[in-house]
Amino acid sequence: MGIELSGIRYAYDGRVVLDDVSLQVPAGRFGVILGRNGSGKSTLLRVAAGLLASERGTVRVGGASLVGMDGRSRAGRVGYLAQFHQPVFSFSVRDVVLTGRAASVVTVPGAEDVAAAEEALAALGIAELAARAYDELSGGERQLVMIARVLAQRPQVLLLDEPVSHLDLANQSRLLETLHGLTRQGITILAVLHDPNHAFLFADEIVFLDQGRIERSAAGARHADAEQVERLYGVPVVAMELEGVSVVLPRPPRKEPI
Repeated sequence: MGIELSGIRYAYDGRVVLDDVSLQVPAGRFGVILGRNGSGKSTLLRVAAGLLASERGTVRVGGASLVGMDGRSRAGRVGYLAQFHQPVFSFSVRDVVLTGRAASVVTVPGAEDVAAAEEALAALGIAELAARAYDELSGGERQLVMIARVLAQRPQVLLLDEPVSHLDLANQSRLLETLHGLTRQGITILAVLHDPNHAFLFADEIVFLDQGRIERSAAGARHADAEQVERLYGVPVVAMELEGVSVVLPRPPRKEPI
């Protein structure tokens, strides 16, 4: 098993944000949550990471509940990357990635911790950045380093909130291809993405979150149901097939003749 959420309910200041949410991403699969801004996607990911306690429902990773799990055990099961993170001081990339081993380090990082950091850097194709200063990197490189930091935990599941936000087209494609490659190593990924086209291109499982409730993808992970996408985002769209994968674009406005 990968990650399973069952009957999750979460409210904040009396407002229900998540209402009876259930979803499952099998081991070694890339799952994506889509939805409008403010629909509860980030909240759902934080509940999945065990950072927020739901009023009802359960979160299981590899068949084990996160409730009552100590920090070290949780770090070995779930790695979480928030949408926003504060830049670190002028540490080397290697040292930044090593901080992902904090739950396992007693005093100073050992050989296993260093090996985990090196493996994470290699897995993301950024081993050559190890000695560079983190604050001198580009935005795309920094994002890869932060994912390497989470990967160094050696978790079963990666939870990523908008991992390609603010990246250019080349870095978006590179990062999503890299993430999809990690699933072939048995890692499960559940990510919140902003662009539905990224989901259709790279995801194995897609769910829509609308007003705190989950709606399954009507056409599957590679194909778009235009009516469903229109209803979710509240904008007319055109769905086209390109090399066996759906592409969704806003419907062009009517132009008055000059």
